Amino acid sequence: MIEIVEVGPRDGLQNEKAWVPTDAKVAFVNALNKTGTRQIEVTAFVSPKWVPQLKDAQEVLGRIERAEGIEYSALVPNLRGFERAMECDVDKLALFTAASETFNSKNINTTIDGSFERMRRVCDAASESQKPVRGYISTAFHCPFEGAIQPHLVTDIALRLLDLGVHDVSIGDTIGKANVDEVKRLLDHLLKVVPTEKVAMHFHDTFGQAAENVVASWEMGVEIFDSCTGGIGGCPYAPGAPGNVATATVVRALRQAGADIPYDLDAVDSAHIEIRDYLGVTPVLQ
Repeated sequence: MIEIVEVGPRDGLQNEKAWVPTDAKVAFVNALNKTGTRQIEVTAFVSPKWVPQLKDAQEVLGRIERAEGIEYSALVPNLRGFERAMECDVDKLALFTAASETFNSKNINTTIDGSFERMRRVCDAASESQKPVRGYISTAFHCPFEGAIQPHLVTDIALRLLDLGVHDVSIGDTIGKANVDEVKRLLDHLLKVVPTEKVAMHFHDTFGQAAENVVASWEMGVEIFDSCTGGIGGCPYAPGAPGNVATATVVRALRQAGADIPYDLDAVDSAHIEIRDYLGVTPVLQ
């Protein structure tokens, strides 16, 4: 069964320069409850110095309406972030690394190995608290600093994440440059050693190729896809990564390819209305 992980409240808003009011963030999440998603990444417990847009993480998580059957997750960079997230009783935690040493250095000021040391501590703590963990791999296809990334590097990192005990691994096309052939090449390598049910795909739509990449991934067996209502977002440390693929784009592309997805696109539009007037850029068309 296909699962859409709605990452708009975190990945969609983190790069917004103008402050998005806490009330609007709460209303956005509450509206997303009605779309059919079973996972919403609400926020991140990162330093306000680096991501000021998410400095209200605790308040947002404390005020949202929690609907039955939906997991509410938060991204955490380290043990301190984990502790803050646990104070808000999140259902799931998200950790991140990258397949590029340069991107890791610029994004989280450490090496790939250094990121794993941080993640290991969080995974150990999460296991004790019986909280599931997701692992993100950024720049899985192309890095804005190093260029093309080889599939075996991504596969090695995915296996290391699974060894830490993560529930699923999200493969990120951080600058939206991947094409169908590259997606198939990576998945052909990855899915030989990583269970399909553990793999999620996270596409940006920089060059208008995300919908085709989603369909190609699904045809190879992947059934978990990250998306942002309104196609908002981007990474502050990845030049040229303007927006995540829109949730409605993912749903429509998969339906056209023959997939059955019980998703309410009218509710997606309503959720978009809750947040769009606060955004500093025009989101991609859905």
